[in-house]
Amino acid sequence: MIGTTRVIVGLDGSLSSLAALYRAVQEAASREATLVPLTAWTPSPDDGLRPLSELEHAARRRIDTAFEQAFGGYPADLVVHPAVVRGEAGPALVSAVATQGDLIVLGAAGHGRLRHALHGSTSRHCRAHAACRVVVVSPSDLLHSLEFAARNGAPLPLAAAAHVR
Repeated sequence: MIGTTRVIVGLDGSLSSLAALYRAVQEAASREATLVPLTAWTPSPDDGLRPLSELEHAARRRIDTAFEQAFGGYPADLVVHPAVVRGEAGPALVSAVATQGDLIVLGAAGHGRLRHALHGSTSRHCRAHAACRVVVVSPSDLLHSLEFAARNGAPLPLAAAAHVR
């Protein structure tokens, strides 16, 4: 079923964003919502003369890689609309919100003080400007789920989530 609400998850290739993806898939399934994995990119001086299309393609691969790492591919039972946006992550995520019923799921920051000072906090920007609820997930939430499953002999949550609802 295609829901009218969306769960938007920010992906940047970090462990925190994998934890956010895992949570976002659960949220989308329970809400019967469309899942919108979003990655934002901006050219940097280190990119030199690389074509913008190559940079955009690399950003899209980041989304595919996250699903491959977390679930072995895209979940078959969810409507997924990946989004690759040129720009800063905070404004891109806020712009993706369509209704107050949407949800933004983010990984907790872990990029260091210098990056935070230069670019600000994506989660702070989303909380201040989004017209919907924002959930920030720590990588420890994901690690706790994996450790619990391993101790109890249960299937790993990431692999199981792709097959069981």
